[in-house]
Amino acid sequence: MISVVVPVYNEKDNVGLLYEKIKDVMTKNGYDHEIIFVDDGSSDGTFDELKRIADKDKQFKVIRFRRNFGQTAAMAAGFDYAHGEIIVSLDGDLQNDPEDIPKLINKLNEGYDVVSGWRKKRQDEPKRVFLSKVANRLISKITRVELHDYGCSLKAYRACVAKNLHMYGEMHRFIPALANIYGASIAEVEVNHHPRKFGKSKYNLSRTFRVIVDLILVYFMQKFMTRPIHFFGIVGFFMFFLGFLIDGYLAVQKIFFGVSLSNRPLLLLGVLLILTGINLIGIGIISEILTRIYYESQDKKIYNIRTILNDDNEKPA
Repeated sequence: MISVVVPVYNEKDNVGLLYEKIKDVMTKNGYDHEIIFVDDGSSDGTFDELKRIADKDKQFKVIRFRRNFGQTAAMAAGFDYAHGEIIVSLDGDLQNDPEDIPKLINKLNEGYDVVSGWRKKRQDEPKRVFLSKVANRLISKITRVELHDYGCSLKAYRACVAKNLHMYGEMHRFIPALANIYGASIAEVEVNHHPRKFGKSKYNLSRTFRVIVDLILVYFMQKFMTRPIHFFGIVGFFMFFLGFLIDGYLAVQKIFFGVSLSNRPLLLLGVLLILTGINLIGIGIISEILTRIYYESQDKKIYNIRTILNDDNEKPA
């Protein structure tokens, strides 16, 4: 089964037409499917339109939030309630083209775990396209998952990967990087992109700053999720050692040469570096303890198995 997940927020004029386009593609290609729309606290009558569709199509599922929790939460809920072996996600504004879904599924069937859409010819305002290109290059360099378009919601996933992603904040745009942490294989295909016909974009400049903050978190998770002491400990030890050298140098001047230290800002810098280094090492130790609690209390593994050969209980992971 293929599950199509669509987060929507105040898209009353779009959801009916989008549903028909998705339904047409799924029926035309003979896919066993379900369609899941997640209403992220809409206030414009979107839910009434979704309810009308659900009354006539039992393969159409609607999840309604009590309030607006954001696109990441809506996508996570869709993944949690999806029953398909393959999950396809797309935006609810008709800018993604459902006709591209078979292209993503075919690429996924070549052996990939995640296939991401690339809106090569974007139909957005130039400022937004420029900022997106800068962000994509930055994210690709830092995460080392080279993609042209992290912001494209049109993606296909194996359910065993999508359901293991723990997303918070604005993490939906980093799904390929998060999947890479589990060793997922990732591909990218060109997809169509249409100008918005109805409603207005939810994009604003504040998202750019949230992306930067989330990127720092993703980088930390990629590199140090299971060994935080290697990050905090190394930085902390470097600062402690540097502070120790500074104050040691000043101590020699004071003891052997009688130099006054009361007017030496360098002394305060040395003390600050030593205390900061001790604090960072302590944070690293606490982080190590929390990491063990996180994994061991939930019986989580620090690895992810794709398959096991010659095992009676063989499962994809």
